[in-house]
Amino acid sequence: MVKEKRIVRVAKKGKPIRQVAAVPFRLDGHGNVEVMLITSNTTNRFIVPKGWPMKGMSGRKAAVTEAWEEAGVVGEALKEPLGVYTYWKRLSGHFVRVTVKVYLLSVVDVQPDWNERSQRQRAWLSPADAAALIDEPQLASLVRSMTQARVL
Repeated sequence: MVKEKRIVRVAKKGKPIRQVAAVPFRLDGHGNVEVMLITSNTTNRFIVPKGWPMKGMSGRKAAVTEAWEEAGVVGEALKEPLGVYTYWKRLSGHFVRVTVKVYLLSVVDVQPDWNERSQRQRAWLSPADAAALIDEPQLASLVRSMTQARVL
């Protein structure tokens, strides 16, 4: 709650609020891209793992950490971000605009047990199916754009 109030104060001063996200992906047996979505822990909407930047950690490494904590996946984030999207987040009764830098995460291992297992579900989907389930239009567009050529 204290962090939320601090973020709201920063937003009211007109400063940008930032998060990082990971889009976990793998290639199926036919070489097609699959994307992992998770459910949010409050509304059960489909989202990608995301969170606040972490002190002493690059955005890319923070995205890898969020993917492990929220989705139980291990992998390597590509150096160049997939893109950026914005959304409105409700914090302490206020709405703040958040800009999210999105990194592709090449998944090498999916763990059956992880930190937020009891709070979330996860699903592997084609980019088109994943995009159809995502509420944020800009994020959906980024996911829809994923092809084998773009992720390799």
